[in-house]
Amino acid sequence: MLKFNSKPVAEHSEVPLADGGELEQLVEQWSARESTRAVTDEQSACYVASIGADRDPVARAAQLAEIVALVEHQGGKIVGQELVHLVKPHARTLLGKGTAEAIAERARKSGATMLVLDAELTPSQTRNLEDAVGMAICDREAIILNVFLKHARSRRAKIQVEIAQLEFLRPRIRGVGLDMDQQTGGNKNARGPGETASELMARKLDGRLKELRHALAACETSSQTQRQQRSDCHRIALVGYTNAGKTSLMNALTHAELSARDMPFETLDTTSRCLTRHGGEIVLSDTVGFIRRLPERLLASFQSTLAEVTEASLLLIVLDASDPERELQLRTTLELIEKMGAERVPRFYVCNKIDRLAEPFDEQELENLCDGHPWAALSSNDQKAVAELETRLIAAARSREEELTTFVPYAAASTLNLIYATCRVASSEAGDTGLTLTLQAPTAVMSRIKHSLGKAS
Repeated sequence: MLKFNSKPVAEHSEVPLADGGELEQLVEQWSARESTRAVTDEQSACYVASIGADRDPVARAAQLAEIVALVEHQGGKIVGQELVHLVKPHARTLLGKGTAEAIAERARKSGATMLVLDAELTPSQTRNLEDAVGMAICDREAIILNVFLKHARSRRAKIQVEIAQLEFLRPRIRGVGLDMDQQTGGNKNARGPGETASELMARKLDGRLKELRHALAACETSSQTQRQQRSDCHRIALVGYTNAGKTSLMNALTHAELSARDMPFETLDTTSRCLTRHGGEIVLSDTVGFIRRLPERLLASFQSTLAEVTEASLLLIVLDASDPERELQLRTTLELIEKMGAERVPRFYVCNKIDRLAEPFDEQELENLCDGHPWAALSSNDQKAVAELETRLIAAARSREEELTTFVPYAAASTLNLIYATCRVASSEAGDTGLTLTLQAPTAVMSRIKHSLGKAS
């Protein structure tokens, strides 16, 4: 877990100068990707405090369970947890010194070495809390970044996560292994070695960020090309809260074998598979899961990945029907969809994991939850229900097709090849010089057909 401490460590009685070589070595190690990994392993003892103003016990319990699951998944050992009701945040320490010390005392009695707060802390609040309680502090954003880093497998995902982590670290340079406080001599305008060290490290970090953004731009060019190649298809994007079962549903619908382990943020890379090829392709794309209070820097870093959502012709919103917080999770999903500018894209809701419900689901409740949009309730393990969903998705995608009846001469072989490769032919009547065809296809495909027919005439 990322730990930031404004106090100098014991082996550094003074800040080393750049020409000594020690600073350059530290900067190289810190700016490298391995040094931004979580330093918490299975042996770390974490005390988790979920902070909020909500008095609903069910919502508070769900919030605590979520942060505990995230901490456990990124390698922390939970030795204690509690709910902290906070109405008015304290500017310096968020909690107030007295409350923070009381929580830290309970954490120490539990044997914790790190205090995890389910809140977003500013760099100064983190330092002030560490000074006040004498323990390492980690906030919600650092935990989520660590979990994202753990699941980054492709080059693109690794770049996106590293950009988010370095942007998180940028204002927290002060105190990464050294005392980075400004130090001045007798002249009030003089700059001491501590300020020089932090400036050098900041420049090194900025250089690394520049490299990563260039690399991400190159990846985006490749991804944009792939999306353009799918522009003639019906594109359905699976979206929803993390761990709602999107990838399991994707595997069931497309017979893919994507990793679908029961853990948060298992999927970071957008993966596309064909739902059907006959009568024009329908492509299904699995996307990164959402979570409440998703850090803005992560949303910005994954903007290119989430472009699949904004460019889709249909959003398949997946809900975990067995989760008591499904309504809140849906609200979070819809807020993020709106933030991405995809609120006008048609929707189809799937209430997944109904096999985990203790009682039969309430159809009226799910109907209200889906707000008049088409929906289905199923388990991704139920092959019959999945087959019915596939039929409905294909019908929903094709309901937005254009229809065209046209004459195509036999001599226009290239146009006929294009028609049979990209369109559904509803009817065909052969004549002496050509075919009279009734075609159904997406708008983009129909534009190409019309253009080709114009050239052939």
